Amino acid sequence: MASSHYFNRKLHSLLGVIPVGFFLIEHLITNYFATRGPEAFNEKVEWIESLPFLPFLEIFFIFLPLLYHAVYGLHIAFTAKHNVGNYGYFRNVMFMLQRVTGVITLIYVAWHVWETRLQKLLYGTKVNFDMMAEILDNPFMVAFYAIGIVAAVFHFSNGMWSFLVSWGITIGPRAQRISTYVWMVVFVIVSTIGLMALYAFANPSMAGQL
Repeated sequence: MASSHYFNRKLHSLLGVIPVGFFLIEHLITNYFATRGPEAFNEKVEWIESLPFLPFLEIFFIFLPLLYHAVYGLHIAFTAKHNVGNYGYFRNVMFMLQRVTGVITLIYVAWHVWETRLQKLLYGTKVNFDMMAEILDNPFMVAFYAIGIVAAVFHFSNGMWSFLVSWGITIGPRAQRISTYVWMVVFVIVSTIGLMALYAFANPSMAGQL
């Protein structure tokens, strides 16, 4: 039982980086092309959709790893013991936020997949700049996406800190302190990239001028 739990935790941790974390970064960078205008974004989307064996890649290298990471992550979130009230130190707070942002990210990703990939699969709706602009033509949806993006990037960045510790890469207080600063910077940079893309989609007239 203990060995099974250890394996599941390690697999959950690994999948959060490869491929789920890498996909998050790639997805946000692709979206960033929206800041250069609809044509630039649509060109990137069309290139991705032209990749050979795309359905196979999406199912086995994105959706199934993401599903496992999400399901086991929920198990961790609802069985973990949070001691923030008793021990309000920094890492304990980050531990709690990791679980909270995991739940928020799961809700956000599920809705985003429904609004984009499943709409294309079920109804043949084209995934492009206009689709995202229409989705975000609503202040509530802009706020929802902004919270989702920040939560997802925080979950990835803080998760990377935990990954490096649990896999024995950052050993000792100094290495872990430096890692904290590094992933804080990553969080700020990647969140900014995601939010700039969101602003471009929500303000089509400004896209290409950012």
